[in-house]
Amino acid sequence: MNLFPYIAGFIFLATEIVLNRMLRSTAGDKQGTDKQSISLIWVTVILSITIAGYVAGKFQAPIFSNHLHVYVGVALIFIGIIIRFVAVYSLGQFFTVDVTIRKSHRLKKNGLFKYIRHPNYAALLISFLGVGITDNNWYSLLIIFIPILTAFIVRINIEEKVLIEHFGVEYLNYKRSTKRLLPFIY
Repeated sequence: MNLFPYIAGFIFLATEIVLNRMLRSTAGDKQGTDKQSISLIWVTVILSITIAGYVAGKFQAPIFSNHLHVYVGVALIFIGIIIRFVAVYSLGQFFTVDVTIRKSHRLKKNGLFKYIRHPNYAALLISFLGVGITDNNWYSLLIIFIPILTAFIVRINIEEKVLIEHFGVEYLNYKRSTKRLLPFIY
């Protein structure tokens, strides 16, 4: 049994738990705007990964015919973690795990945010794609990726509504000049 996917998965989970515990909104922030979407995401992630693991054990649908899936999957997990940390770091004090507008909040439009509006979610999706690939099973990959992508789109819609309410025309102009998750595509 190859431990690399488990170690990478543990590191990915640990980083998300640390972010979730350390970077929440505070009493001085505009709270309650995320409509419990963080709970939706956590439940979706846990259920998707659990069901995908079961399906991968029961049904053969290999993505790779060799052990390359381990290396590709683990690489994607770490690429996602790195991009996520870059995005979180660049947002600085304005990053929270719950949808929040902070005092003196400014719209971030440079760095990764010059190309996509939600690099944090894009990074997470890259990591979850890696998690799915480590199972080396097409069904498992779809069971992980599609529900999690759907939960993130729900969250993005909530977040963008809050950003439009707060920044108005500035955010609408930014929205027209960038893509949501994939540079130049979506």
